[in-house]
Amino acid sequence: MTTPTFAVVEADFEDHALVAFLREHLDDIAPTAPDESRHALDVDALRDPSVQMWVAVEDGDVVGTVALAAMTEGREELKSMRTAPARRRAGVASLLLGHALHDARLRGVKRVFLETGSMAFFAPARAFYRKAGFSDCEPFGTYEDDPNSVFMTLVLEESSAESQGGMEVSQ
Repeated sequence: MTTPTFAVVEADFEDHALVAFLREHLDDIAPTAPDESRHALDVDALRDPSVQMWVAVEDGDVVGTVALAAMTEGREELKSMRTAPARRRAGVASLLLGHALHDARLRGVKRVFLETGSMAFFAPARAFYRKAGFSDCEPFGTYEDDPNSVFMTLVLEESSAESQGGMEVSQ
């Protein structure tokens, strides 16, 4: 597999292509669960100062997004992880997740959580997160037990950030 040639940059919410990409994300997941079981953030929520968001771009096109939302001291939630359908399995998600986890380590984050769907639509995402070292956990933060949700967590090791460029994770 060739090395991805994507650049990862901080999100620019004035970029109409990014706003459209995020809208597509919400549209993609809309049919998967009832409103109360969909927890993706909209553009306004992603603009909150407690959220950091990055975008993968290739030749000027948005090909992926990832965000980290602050929860409590040393804990953050992975949000808005999406790869453009035409670029899936090209390394975009791995690059973005690695970037976000590296950034989290540098800022002293000790644990990252995520919520994703339990439906077949989200099976590739769950497999990806498990391969990256995430494991299932109980609902966290303000989430409640929901048959439409799978909750996962990852404990970050400080020492691996520098030795592995932020890509190594552990449970």
